Amino acid sequence: QVRLVESGGGLVQPGGSLRLSCAASGLNFRIHTMNWYRQAPENQRELVATISGITGSGSTNYADSVKGRFTISRDNVRRELYLQMNSLKPEDTGVYYCNTIYKGDPFWGQGTQVTVAA
Repeated sequence: QVRLVESGGGLVQPGGSLRLSCAASGLNFRIHTMNWYRQAPENQRELVATISGITGSGSTNYADSVKGRFTISRDNVRRELYLQMNSLKPEDTGVYYCNTIYKGDPFWGQGTQVTVAA
């Protein structure tokens, strides 16, 4: 059974940093593309960052709104996914979700709340 567990969210001032983690189990982690999504209140869930598995050499992609500020990375030995978020803005506020596709089905973590406010 695939399980994704996020952690690392919290309250941070504008301009601050947070590092999110996602612990994965129940799948061959290293071969799967992993994603971070976020959802602000009354907004649709949006894709923030993607990192490919070993077959894609760990290539990354970012939403335009976070390019240059966020960095997605992974540790295939620890089976963990990360999102380093710098220069945070109030519009980055939302619930951040770890996601992957396994045997054609999407799997989500429970989410971790990030709030950027003075």
